[in-house]
Amino acid sequence: MTYSNPSNKAEISSSLQPDAHIDLRGTPCPLNFVRTKLRLEQLPPDSLLEVFLDPGEPIEQVPESLVLSGYIVENVEDCQEFFALLVRRPSNL
Repeated sequence: MTYSNPSNKAEISSSLQPDAHIDLRGTPCPLNFVRTKLRLEQLPPDSLLEVFLDPGEPIEQVPESLVLSGYIVENVEDCQEFFALLVRRPSNL
């Protein structure tokens, strides 16, 4: 699985500003994937959603499931106690 991952954190913060945010820490699989997908479907095409996920199964499963569903995972950041995922809704979904 391939994610876009700029090497410079300043480049990430300036180029990837989320249009919406959802905090799914404490939400079990597969409910966190379902909620992420539903939120993405509410956004206009090319919007960027920031998702907070727990370590373990959520961060292992949700990004891969989103890519398989046609979404674009722009970045995954390890924030030590959780992960921040940036996912884009493509214009064809």
